[in-house]
Amino acid sequence: MRSRTQLDAFSEQLSFPLDPFQIEACAALEAGHGVLVCAPTGAGKTVVGEFAVHLALDAGRKCFYTTPIKALSNQKFAELSERHGKDAVGLLTGDTSINSDAPIVVMTTEVLRNMIYAESPTLRGLSHVVMDEVHFLADRFRGAVWEEVILHLPGDVRLVSLSATVSNAEEFGAWMETVRGDTTIVVDETRPIPLWQHIMVGRRLFDLFDAKATPTGGREMVVDPDLVRHVKQRLALDRMNSWEPRGRGRSSDHRPLPRPEVIARLDEEGLLPAITFIFSRAGCEAALAQCVRSRLRLTTPEQTAQIREIVDRHTRDLPRADLEVLGYWGWREALERGFAAHHAGMLPAFRETVEELFVNGLVRAVFATETLALGINMPARSVVLERLVKYNGDTHAELTPGEYTQLTGRAGRRGIDVEGHAVVLWQPGVEPTDVAGLASTRTFPLRSSFRPGYNMSINLIDRMGSAESRALLERSFAQFQADRSVVGLTRGIERNEAALAELRDRLGGVDGEYFEYVHIRERLRSRERQLERQKRTDRRGAAVESLNSLRRGDVIAIPVGKRSGLAVVLETDLDRGDPRPLVLTEEKWAGRVSAADFPVPARSLGRMRLPRHVDHRTARVRRDLASALRSTGITPPRRLKRDKGGREDPEVVELRKALRAHPCHSQPDREQLSRIGERYNRLARETESMRQKVAATTNSLARTFDRIVALLTERGFIATGENPKATEDGQRLGRIYCESDLLVAECLRRGVWSGLSPAELAAVVSSVVYESRQDADAPDRGPTVPIRRALADTARVWGELRSDEIRHKLPLTREPDPGFVTAVYQWASEESLVDALLAAGSGGKELSAGDFVRWCRQVIDLLDQVHSTSSDPSVAKAAARAVGAIRRGVVAVAAT
Repeated sequence: MRSRTQLDAFSEQLSFPLDPFQIEACAALEAGHGVLVCAPTGAGKTVVGEFAVHLALDAGRKCFYTTPIKALSNQKFAELSERHGKDAVGLLTGDTSINSDAPIVVMTTEVLRNMIYAESPTLRGLSHVVMDEVHFLADRFRGAVWEEVILHLPGDVRLVSLSATVSNAEEFGAWMETVRGDTTIVVDETRPIPLWQHIMVGRRLFDLFDAKATPTGGREMVVDPDLVRHVKQRLALDRMNSWEPRGRGRSSDHRPLPRPEVIARLDEEGLLPAITFIFSRAGCEAALAQCVRSRLRLTTPEQTAQIREIVDRHTRDLPRADLEVLGYWGWREALERGFAAHHAGMLPAFRETVEELFVNGLVRAVFATETLALGINMPARSVVLERLVKYNGDTHAELTPGEYTQLTGRAGRRGIDVEGHAVVLWQPGVEPTDVAGLASTRTFPLRSSFRPGYNMSINLIDRMGSAESRALLERSFAQFQADRSVVGLTRGIERNEAALAELRDRLGGVDGEYFEYVHIRERLRSRERQLERQKRTDRRGAAVESLNSLRRGDVIAIPVGKRSGLAVVLETDLDRGDPRPLVLTEEKWAGRVSAADFPVPARSLGRMRLPRHVDHRTARVRRDLASALRSTGITPPRRLKRDKGGREDPEVVELRKALRAHPCHSQPDREQLSRIGERYNRLARETESMRQKVAATTNSLARTFDRIVALLTERGFIATGENPKATEDGQRLGRIYCESDLLVAECLRRGVWSGLSPAELAAVVSSVVYESRQDADAPDRGPTVPIRRALADTARVWGELRSDEIRHKLPLTREPDPGFVTAVYQWASEESLVDALLAAGSGGKELSAGDFVRWCRQVIDLLDQVHSTSSDPSVAKAAARAVGAIRRGVVAVAAT
């Protein structure tokens, strides 16, 4: 008879049977193994984490449950408290500490990393650590923290790693095995709720895949032929109408339906509640406003009453005087009608209200940025994607299959829905086959973002010494992946070198005349390619700048394409990197144009008076405006004048001259040998690129660490000697956790922030944590003389540090940003929220109340560190008072 196990006891407490992958992972955990569980969103991975909690409690030990973001930590804290009782569960999230000595503590991963470095007594008795959303270690800003924890946790602590589905789970598991010992890898690719893929074309909702077709090869899906046929017909109609003479025919408008109509259509199909992902905060708020302006209502009177009760509970502590500036009444009206936005710019109390209402089925349509896809428990029946392109901070890039899966993974509520639905809104440029590729691809490799920084390096040196620190870095997942990639690169280099030797012989050897001739040709082509790239970059830059300079009512000429001719600007675009102003052409077409439509810069040819509100979707409005545009008498330039680039590049001239003068240039077999030479040059470029990758990869982390240690030693943070250790200043640096850690440590050491009042210190400290979403029109110099002096001194210290970083070939510390200085100074001086927000937007860029609170909390976090690390008692005292001054009103509500 089989003896009763802990898994048996745990299973009896559940209201549902365990899936096979859950049983496998839990059994491995009970057997004393660490586990890595990779499964789709909503599959029930957290059950394995909850079993780790059960094992720890049963053994009288501790379990830490870590998450990447505070919202997830709060959610898990509530769930575990309900299950095990409030006395058994604690919460640590940087600005919140509840019952920290409890046997179960939920925390953000940064908190655990800091506890390990500080050798906190709270770690005593720890038997299990759950790392929820462990694939977050790919995050380029915070992912390194996860690897630090994995590498530093004591060997007897069992690690439970929960990840979304990744294609290299075996690779990640193999690394975990090397650094943590026995690790069982459990992969389950089955979604508990089937996901149906759709494309909405106008008001018609098509299946993306043909359910009747037999998949070829067993897995490949076939795109629905009705969908393909319908899209082709609409595009053909659009082309036909665009060829009609002026004033005849009817322009077909293929933009997606207005948001209220999309929601109403989904409601007709029984596909609500739905999350619509829109990749900008402004877009989410605009979508919400459209729904509020419409007559659509998704709630009953009974639901409205429930909504009011939950809203009142979440917002009762908000100062009444601030409700207007917070946009409270409009937000509340939208909720009462069943709509909401969800993004990082919202006030935390607002965001948490939306989450509770949505989970309870009271809000049925949410417009959200992609941050919602990260683990927060807000599944829906349907997920809608308006676009398959998003701005990644540098440029507009297409969604990857991994991002598509992460977003659509929210569709389908376990225990409520029998299936989930993903809906892509069609518009010209969206190819059904491309969407099918995103929906069916299952290769999402997990890539490490681990790199040593100043704080990490000083803590490693102080705890382990130089040699052991280098050894630990070489054990990281980043180096593990790098070393594996080097094997393939080295083999490729060997193959290429053999091929290059053969081609060299055919060219007469490296000392032959023809080899020299090939070299000149390669230099010439390389220079011509470089000049062409530069020309394209300059052309696009000029086009972007010209579109940014346009104003509403400007008349411009679209120089090329089927929309060429006069157009009037109806709306400008706030996206400075890729502006897409809304225009109306004299042919009655209204839509957005981009830099690609302007091979020469756009310029205003004149002005046209526009009504205050222009409904460009109405045919009559378009017709009247186009008629008014034609009657302005403005004519477009007759000919497109491209910049021909001025004088020819002198290097190109010299190379062409050398090529023509070379003896080989007149030989009869020149073209045949030239083709061999081109192959040689192409292969040589590829091989050199591979060599550079190998050189940059091998021991790359250890080299970076050595450079950091050299800089810190120069600056007196590490004592020289046979066994380097952190100095007193270095130990302070080891307790500063922020992106600009070394800059903060230098400012404290040099007394740059001494003599400031609490509000002034908060203002100056904000410059090293705040980062403007866009370039400010005019930098904030600071409201008082001491602030201006301290900011100038901080900038001077940063400049010196930047010079050292360049000399040591290290990543550069970000320049201090004074964009939040006046806002936080006013808030810490007990000014109103209205005044603080006005000050935050004085540079021309508005700051939402949610962003204001978020930045205040980051300032508080750093001020807490300044308080505990500063050697100047007056600075430490001012920091503590500043924390109290900032933590009031909406900021205090957010921190509870």
